Amino acid sequence: MVRMPRTPETVARGRRLGAFLRQARGDRSIVEIAARAQISAETLRKIETGRLATPSFTTVAAVAAVLGLSLDEIAAQAQGDGDAALSA
Repeated sequence: MVRMPRTPETVARGRRLGAFLRQARGDRSIVEIAARAQISAETLRKIETGRLATPSFTTVAAVAAVLGLSLDEIAAQAQGDGDAALSA
């Protein structure tokens, strides 16, 4: 699959997504959450730091399920549309 070039908006959205997931993870380790989501710790680290600005839907959905987040919350935060409260 060919990925489209990252735009400044895509990069900013990826950073917001990563920051939100990092906040939601709290004091739980990257290794623990990644293992439960069945992804590599490096993938989760890249998402949280914004280096992976466009993770796959299945990856985001898996992390969301482990963190107890709805996809609506994640989408709102990534778009910068809201102050969705963390349910964790």
